[in-house]
Amino acid sequence: ALWRPTVTLDGGIGYAGNDSATRGARFSAPGFGDSTGVAFDTSVRGGTATRYGLALRQPVYDRERTARGEALRIAAGAADPEWTQARQALMLRTVDAYFGVVLAAERLRVLRRQEQAVDAAATEARDRFRIGDRPVTAVHEAQARAAALQAERMDAETQLAQSLDLLADLTGATTRPADLLAPAGGAVDDPGPEQPWVDRAVESNPDLRLAQARLQAAEAQARASAAAFSPTVDVTARLGRERLAGDGDFGAASNTARDRSVGVQLSVPLFTGGLRSARHAESVALVDQARAALEEQRQQVIRQTRAAWMDLSTGRSRTAALESALEASRARLDATRVGLEAGDRTTLDLLDAENDAAAADLALMAARIRLMTRRLQLSALAGELDEPALRHADALLRPPTP
Repeated sequence: ALWRPTVTLDGGIGYAGNDSATRGARFSAPGFGDSTGVAFDTSVRGGTATRYGLALRQPVYDRERTARGEALRIAAGAADPEWTQARQALMLRTVDAYFGVVLAAERLRVLRRQEQAVDAAATEARDRFRIGDRPVTAVHEAQARAAALQAERMDAETQLAQSLDLLADLTGATTRPADLLAPAGGAVDDPGPEQPWVDRAVESNPDLRLAQARLQAAEAQARASAAAFSPTVDVTARLGRERLAGDGDFGAASNTARDRSVGVQLSVPLFTGGLRSARHAESVALVDQARAALEEQRQQVIRQTRAAWMDLSTGRSRTAALESALEASRARLDATRVGLEAGDRTTLDLLDAENDAAAADLALMAARIRLMTRRLQLSALAGELDEPALRHADALLRPPTP
């Protein structure tokens, strides 16, 4: 569009006057001979002035327009990485909201199960206290733990409701916790070597591509401001008419002028008061700023990619360790129950074992969620997070534990 012709139609009407006086003119006409010292006077006072014109301008050579066109094309090309960036950000927000509901529901489930176990222990402690088999401290410890769990359960219910609201805001759909699936243990695939991920991130990361497009646009704008000092060539054409009619000192009078022209116009900027020089200096400084922002973004992407890869690489071992810890805490809980029946353990020991088993259960679920989230984040850093990647992650989910 920068190189298409511009056509302008202008017109106007107004109240105007015109007086002209010419002295010492030379006049010649067939049959009248030559006369010198001739005077011509015209006068229109309070007349009606009308004008219209049609003008065409076609750029032929303009370095500034060329550079501006390049800058516009670069800016249009930046829409693609910006769209990818927005889409991936929405996916990650949805993933976080989804797993936020899963983890909140798991926490509530574990707390309810733990609350039932503590209530049973409190009932047993009261019964045994009545027959003199348990001290009163066991009853108080169980009641205190039950009250604390009740408060935690109420907090977990609130957190679950807030997580469901956040997921509903993102998806526009009402979801029940029972409809969501939890990540299975050890299901995330091995990410492979680190360097290929770093290379792909440097090549395809949408944030980095957007920063590169901004640098290119700043460079193109700098070239455009520098080209503003160059001459321009345009083809011009004009058709116009001006007329003034009315009464004057010598009676009724009118002046009419018509113009028609087609030609080539050359414009050479000589001095603009320093405005163009200041704009060029500003555009050069903006190039340096965009280049520094690109380098900062590149370093940040590399750091984030390496951190996600390292966290993902160690996540399997961490999850396996937490699975072992959960098995050990459950075995300890079973042994503590047996010891309590035999009189070798106290009610407080049982409550601590229940609490440790619940904490281990939640820690394992959080580790599995972190493992899967990190895998999706690593794909996003490499610019590879899309619907197939989400479907692949969805296949690694399993129904929640009843």
